[in-house]
Amino acid sequence: MTDVEKIKEAIERAALHLQSHGGDVQFVSYLNGIVSVQLQGRCGGCQGAKMTLKNVVEAAIREVVPEITGVVAV
Repeated sequence: MTDVEKIKEAIERAALHLQSHGGDVQFVSYLNGIVSVQLQGRCGGCQGAKMTLKNVVEAAIREVVPEITGVVAV
């Protein structure tokens, strides 16, 4: 399984949590250690989006690909 496949699976797991709160997250790209995602629904404009990105999405990805250098919302 490639890193991108692992990242997409981790994002799908994180998305289940976000969907239960009216939000969602989609994979955009993985380049030079940075994972780009798009926060959608309630997560797109939420004041806690940065915390969600770090504590939910990035944490899920780091479990499967610890060498990422960060996750950004685009």
